[in-house]
Amino acid sequence: MSAPAEVAPGTTSRVAAKIVPLRRPWRWVSAGLVIAGLLLVLWSVSTNENFQWDVVGQYFTAEAVLRGLGTTLWLTGLTLVLGFLIGGVLAVMRLSGNPVLVGVSWGYVWLFRSVPLLVQLLFWFNIGALYPALSGSSAVIGPFTAVIIGLVLHEAAYCAEVVRGGILSVDKGQVEAALALGMRRGRVLRRIVLPQAMRAIVPAAGNLLIGTLKGTSIVSVLAVQDLLYSVQLIYNRNYLIIPLLLVATLWYVVVTSVLGVGQHYVERYYSRGAGRLS
Repeated sequence: MSAPAEVAPGTTSRVAAKIVPLRRPWRWVSAGLVIAGLLLVLWSVSTNENFQWDVVGQYFTAEAVLRGLGTTLWLTGLTLVLGFLIGGVLAVMRLSGNPVLVGVSWGYVWLFRSVPLLVQLLFWFNIGALYPALSGSSAVIGPFTAVIIGLVLHEAAYCAEVVRGGILSVDKGQVEAALALGMRRGRVLRRIVLPQAMRAIVPAAGNLLIGTLKGTSIVSVLAVQDLLYSVQLIYNRNYLIIPLLLVATLWYVVVTSVLGVGQHYVERYYSRGAGRLS
């Protein structure tokens, strides 16, 4: 039997240690319980006859529902485009050195974020009470016009803060260096600030887009035939309330899922070269 090897003074013996992973049995137990609960909920929903899934399938692609869905998508797109155009101007005003422009931008954002959207829509719809000259023509401030004005002005306040936050996320040193090289401020904003600010703007803008899509359902109070109002018109006739609400719900889920996928790819595009170090 060989003698153990001697260890030189001042050195440490290297002993191979067997790494044993920490056992977490309760993690698997909790995961199993969650999966079982989800399967139970899915089974209950799919087998419950009160949901009337056959009626859901019948009305899911009905002409009135698709027309309402088109109105919802159109309102969402128009609101976000105009909202970001106005919000971008407000953000630049807020970051300018002019105290008047800063005050106007701050006051706009403060006012429209303070008043609930429903109140704004009702206000624009009834503005004829303040300006009787407008009340004589429903084409000027009708339900649809009031909805567009209310949604755009409301959304612009939030878009302004999204754009401002994105601009502030860009390192000031780059702006100062570009100005020192003789670049004009407008060119610096377009070529240096905005491309980098998009990394911070896109995630917030994606959430704003999805929130706007769902928020358009509030226009049904003014009888604008969006997705929700269209299914309401149908179930007011046939009294199939639950299945038709499920139709609207499923369409909202489908559209928000598609928008979420699009947001993922847009974020990945603007985050090129800014990945974490491995």
